[in-house]
Amino acid sequence: MANLPKEKQTVLGLYVTAKQAYTKWQAAPDQVKIIDVRTPEEFLFVGSPDMAWRIPVATQSYEWNVEKKQFPMQPLPDFAARVSQIATSEDTLMVMCRSGGRSAIAANMLANAGFKNVHNIIDGMEGDGNGDSESTPNGGWKNTGCPWTKNLTPERMVLP
Repeated sequence: MANLPKEKQTVLGLYVTAKQAYTKWQAAPDQVKIIDVRTPEEFLFVGSPDMAWRIPVATQSYEWNVEKKQFPMQPLPDFAARVSQIATSEDTLMVMCRSGGRSAIAANMLANAGFKNVHNIIDGMEGDGNGDSESTPNGGWKNTGCPWTKNLTPERMVLP
């Protein structure tokens, strides 16, 4: 995709929007898996796609980064192993986070583990808006009418 920010690019180069991912899942729900890689807190407070597997790629650290002025996320080393519990390396995977950055990291981790058909959902769950009143969300699962829920069940979560 032209003009895709570097932080959303992946080694496999497979990209979809949330709307495209939902359409692909609708066409082949047994072959396409939607994987939400956000934190459990995000699943609970923001919601998640109805059909998604919820498999966090990172966890919040509690070590302050002075340069970035934040508590950075730390990748979970067992992420690909947890995805392997619900998918094979040949399955079509659509990975999403809030807006496409962490899902790119997840797609690269899966590619390095031998998964071949991993698409980054570049607009994620909420799009590119930052949530303030002066920012307008651009795309995203919730903003484009794809089905989502806050009623989660542990059967669709593979937690560390």
